[in-house]
Amino acid sequence: MSDIPHIPENKEKKEIPRILLSAGSSSSGKTTITIGLLAALTEAGYKVQPYKVGLDYIDPSYYTEITGRRARNIDGFLMDEEGVRDVFIHGAEVDKDADIAIIEGVRGLYEGFDSFTDTGSTAQIAKILKCSVILIINARSITRSAAALVNGFKDFDKDVNIVGVILNNIGGPRHTKKATEAIEHYTGIPVIGVIHRNNSMKISMRHLGLVPAIEERRRADNYDERIEFIKNKIKDGIQIDRLLEMAHAAPALERPSKTVFTPREIEGERPVIGVALDEAFNFYYHDNLELLQLAGADIKYFSPIHDSKLPCVDGLYLGGGYPELFAAELEENVSMREDVLDASQSGMPIYAECGGLMYLTEKLSTGVKGKGAHHMAEMPESTHDMVGALPGHTLMGHKRVVSYNIGELAVDSIIGKTGNSFRGHEFHHSEVTEIPTDAKFAIKLSRGTGIIDGWDGLTVDNTLGCYAHLVASSYREFAGSFVDFVMENR
Repeated sequence: MSDIPHIPENKEKKEIPRILLSAGSSSSGKTTITIGLLAALTEAGYKVQPYKVGLDYIDPSYYTEITGRRARNIDGFLMDEEGVRDVFIHGAEVDKDADIAIIEGVRGLYEGFDSFTDTGSTAQIAKILKCSVILIINARSITRSAAALVNGFKDFDKDVNIVGVILNNIGGPRHTKKATEAIEHYTGIPVIGVIHRNNSMKISMRHLGLVPAIEERRRADNYDERIEFIKNKIKDGIQIDRLLEMAHAAPALERPSKTVFTPREIEGERPVIGVALDEAFNFYYHDNLELLQLAGADIKYFSPIHDSKLPCVDGLYLGGGYPELFAAELEENVSMREDVLDASQSGMPIYAECGGLMYLTEKLSTGVKGKGAHHMAEMPESTHDMVGALPGHTLMGHKRVVSYNIGELAVDSIIGKTGNSFRGHEFHHSEVTEIPTDAKFAIKLSRGTGIIDGWDGLTVDNTLGCYAHLVASSYREFAGSFVDFVMENR
C-alpha cells in the first residue's frame, strides 16, 4: 500500500481533519485497526487525537499510550450536540492542535439507545461531527454478499457519509479480488484497505473487553512487539494516503456557544485529591480528571496495591477497574486499607465508582458456588477483607449489568446538591449483599439497577460509593461540587 504522506507545512487550518471508523457489528476488528492506524500515523510524525464513541474505558487506554494524547469519550445519549462538539474540539486543540482526529465507533454503526432513533449510536456522532466514515466489514467467508452489506449501511441513513470500506479477515488474493470488485461495482464506495486473517492481530481479551493498557504492559513481555506487528499490518493493508484525503474533506464544525473546559478561580490553597491508579483501579474518563483540575484541585496518584500508605491529600477518588482480580494483593496491603478506613472515619471526602465501591465494602468474594457466571468460572472460590468504610459484602459473578442510568441526588453529597440529576452508565459483574436495613443512599435511579432497589450511592459520613459511572463533561456539576465539598471538609 502507499506511504504515509508528510504533514503539510504552514497549512492554513480551517477545520479539524477527522475520520470515524465504524463497522457492521461488534468483533469486526475496529479496535485493532484503530490501534494500528494510530501507531502508524504517530510514527510518521502526526499529532493524532483519538476518540471513542460510547463509554468504554479500556480501548482509550491504548489510544492514549500510543499517541501520547489523552483519548476522549463522546456519547450522544449522555451529551447534547453542543456537548459532543465541545469535547471533540477541546480534545483536538488542547496540548497543541492535532493534525488529525481518529474516532472509533461503538458496536455496529447504527446500534444505539433504542430501535427507532440514532440516539447513543455511532451514526449519531458521525452526523453531529460531520465525519467521513470508514466502514469495516468482517469479510470472513463472504465476497459478493459484502456488497449487499455495504449497500444496506449506505442506504439506511443517507445523512451518514460512508466514504470508504476496509475488509477485515480476508483469506487470499481471490477472496480480496471478488469482495473488492463486488463492493466497488455495486456500491460505488472504494475499498481502501484489506486486512488478512492473522491470530497475532488479536489482543488479550477479558470479560469486559480488552485488558487495560496499564495491566497489559506489565503482564505481557512482548507488548511492544505486538503493537509493532499490528502497526505494520495496518501500514501494509490500508491506503493511508487515501484515508488522510478523506479526513481532510470533512467540513468545518460550528463551535459551541460555551465550553465546560473553563478554568475556575478558587479562594485559598488548592485542595489535593488523591486518585487511585494501578492495575486494579484505572477506569477514569480523562474529562473527569481534567475538569477537577480546572475546577481548582490538584491531582495526586497513588496505588492501593503497591503503596504502603496514602499520600497527603484532602479527598479521595477511587475509580473503577478490576479489584476482583487483585483481591489478594489488596487484602495483603493492610496498611493502605487501614489508611483509607481512617481517612473515611475522620470525615475525609471519598468518592468511589464501581470497583472503588467494591474496595470500600467489608469483604469481596469470588467463585462463590451458585453465583459464578460462565465468564467468572475460572476464578477460585475465595473471600478477601477489603477496607470496610462502607457496609456490605461484594459477590462477584452473580449477574451482568450493562446499562445507561438516569439518577437524581437524594441528599447533598460530594457530587452535588439534592435534586441534581444526571445521566451515566453502569457496567459490572458484582453485587453488594448484606446491606443493613438502615443504610443510607445518596442517589435514586429512575433508570438503571444501582446497588439495591433502584438506590445507588451507598453513604457513610462523607464517603460515597456507587455503581454509576459519571462523565463530568455531561454531568457538569460533578467537578465543581467535588472540589467545593473537599474544600469545605478539609
